[in-house]
Amino acid sequence: MTISRQRSWTAAFLAPSVGLIAVFIFAPIALTVWLSLHKWSTATPFGEAEWVGRDNFNRLFESGSVGRDFRQALRNTFVYAGLSIGLIVPLSVLFGVIVHRVAFRGTTFLRTVLFSTYTVPMIAVAIVWSKLYSPTEGPLNQALGWFGVGPQPWLSDTGTALFSLVLLNVWQQVGYFTVLVVAGLTQIPASVYEAAALDGARRGRLFIGITLPLLRRTLLFCVVIALINAIQVFEPVAAVTQGGPVGSTNVLTFHIREVGIARSQGGLASSMAVTLLLALMVAVSLVFALARRSDDT
Repeated sequence: MTISRQRSWTAAFLAPSVGLIAVFIFAPIALTVWLSLHKWSTATPFGEAEWVGRDNFNRLFESGSVGRDFRQALRNTFVYAGLSIGLIVPLSVLFGVIVHRVAFRGTTFLRTVLFSTYTVPMIAVAIVWSKLYSPTEGPLNQALGWFGVGPQPWLSDTGTALFSLVLLNVWQQVGYFTVLVVAGLTQIPASVYEAAALDGARRGRLFIGITLPLLRRTLLFCVVIALINAIQVFEPVAAVTQGGPVGSTNVLTFHIREVGIARSQGGLASSMAVTLLLALMVAVSLVFALARRSDDT
């Protein structure tokens, strides 16, 4: 088979998948970027969009209500992402080590339970947890009452509402990342641990000196995926808090929906979406840069 014929067959096999990616990913991104430079209402056709250049982006960082609400939503989004990653990754490592290293009855059952939480749709998880957080009949406050602790305003207080959604997200996501950690642990040769044990290394030293360094690539993947999932959070906010109280859980995806659909400001919402995409790209790039720097040191 000639090189030109081989390239033709390669292009033919790639065409369907590349075409789908172009239609459902690249084309919407290009349309969003184009709309972000226009003043456009979602109640009107695209042809009525009015070119405004960078005005939409300028409004996002001005001192008016548009900029203030946007910056609060952006800040809430990254606080939510940071707290989620800070809990999910250590817990997934802990559960992964328990499932992989510790031999006891019920290990398979524990692994199944951990992963099963990820198979539950987020909207269902949000509804169930909203009942758990109920200030009167909620099981969490009832359990706290057994220890003499009064009812907590989980979702109705600006200081706890966002963290309450973080706990919801951690419960739903940690099983998936535990499976990833277990997969990473299986790639570490047992001979490495045996050699270190012969040199007198104890369990704590084995974990810090061998497990974590050899698990670095897996943990990097976990951090990136957890970051992307957290920044895209929408269902818990839409189903439980609606961005409240007082905007404390108003994350950017929900805010974009409110501006673009509820207020019909499609051009402004598109500029927010483009800014979110750029912020996500920068955040992921920083994670890779930090990982590369730690590899070099």
